[in-house]
Amino acid sequence: MQTVFIILIILSALVLILLVLVQNSKGGGLAQGFSSGNTVLGAPRTTDFLEKATWSVVGFMALMCILAVGFGKGSVDKASRQAAAIESEMTSAIEQASESDAVADFSEEAE
Repeated sequence: MQTVFIILIILSALVLILLVLVQNSKGGGLAQGFSSGNTVLGAPRTTDFLEKATWSVVGFMALMCILAVGFGKGSVDKASRQAAAIESEMTSAIEQASESDAVADFSEEAE
């Protein structure tokens, strides 16, 4: 599920890039070549639409980021459970080794 959110975030980032590039800036931007008197292909007030679309995509992207983190929490919990299981297995192995009668002698004998 988290993969779906990541794909949506990437797609919204690409759309956001395109929307920002098309908008008028102080220097004119890409929209300057298409617009005359604040119209693009005869559509009045296009800059308002582009601004609203930009903010909508930003909001959508923020929501997808929050949801991706929320669904990613499950994988963090799973990793924590696995770490706890490994730790308990190691603890029980250490206890079994300490209870056994076999003692390893690693001292070097002088000849």
